[in-house]
Amino acid sequence: MLVLLAFIIIFHITSAALLFVATIDNAWWVGEEFFADIWRVCINNTNCTEINDTFTGYSMLQAVQATMILSTILCCVAFLIFVLQLFRLKQGERFVLTSIIQLMSCLCVMIAAAIYTDRREDLHKDNLNFYRLISDGTYGYSFILAWVAFAFTFVSGLMYLILRKRK
Repeated sequence: MLVLLAFIIIFHITSAALLFVATIDNAWWVGEEFFADIWRVCINNTNCTEINDTFTGYSMLQAVQATMILSTILCCVAFLIFVLQLFRLKQGERFVLTSIIQLMSCLCVMIAAAIYTDRREDLHKDNLNFYRLISDGTYGYSFILAWVAFAFTFVSGLMYLILRKRK
């Protein structure tokens, strides 16, 4: 039972780490001479421009930022509630509250990655002065980590739903 508990804790911490990296790091869209994320656009690793309300489609990026931050917060809250439920639940009960919060985190990261996937091309076309080299770019590792975090939080949420407290 301790091995299962350790696996669940490590899996949850890994999910949170993936969410932190995907939210903070600057690699949602990368190319040879530039990289961009939901916070800024950098050309030649030196010329960085913060994304602000002068960008066309800024509200879309704010939605992505907000849902990624919310997802990370919910994942951390779910972990804290899981630890509390380990000591407070009666034997045989399920970790439903932890599961619900973790699945909400999953939903938030899915929404953020889906919005970015759908609106990225329009964002780049509408802001050519910031995204000059868009045709050479590809999705970066932060974007991929966001989708991996979606899968991890989904599996974690299902594990909590199925899991019962044992002695």
